[in-house]
Amino acid sequence: MHSHRINPNELELSERIVYINRVAKVVKGGRRFSFSIIVVVGDGKGHVGIGLGKAREVPEAIRKAGESAKKTLFQVPVLNGTFPHEVLGKFGAASVLLMPASEGTGIIAGGACRAVLEMVGIRNALTKSFGTSNPHNLVRATLNGLQSMRHPSQVMNERTAEDLSTH
Repeated sequence: MHSHRINPNELELSERIVYINRVAKVVKGGRRFSFSIIVVVGDGKGHVGIGLGKAREVPEAIRKAGESAKKTLFQVPVLNGTFPHEVLGKFGAASVLLMPASEGTGIIAGGACRAVLEMVGIRNALTKSFGTSNPHNLVRATLNGLQSMRHPSQVMNERTAEDLSTH
């Protein structure tokens, strides 16, 4: 699906921190603490990416996560501020059901899923997460669902090409 890389410098990207986790490494003198951070970047016009950053200080971890997220940018089809169709995204033990919603519904989603959808530019959506509530896996499952979405015109082109090949 990734036919070309999206240049992050051409987009007006904003960042959203999804989750900050303090992790400890036990060494001879005691514990060394560092921070693991999940960041979602998006332009609100259908581009989104996620990144993980880990460092001894929070600002440095956020910077690393932001850079990592810009490398994973991809395009999502958005129709009238919602999804073109229903889809189930899976990653690990997490599953996220993404459903289109009518205008005025708003984003009905949990924290990890909501951040991703807001960064994409989705205004109306219904979601339901199944399985784990681990933010890492929920974010990845949401992205998996968004990547498997197809624009109606794309589906139509594939079907007409299919019809032409069968005749």
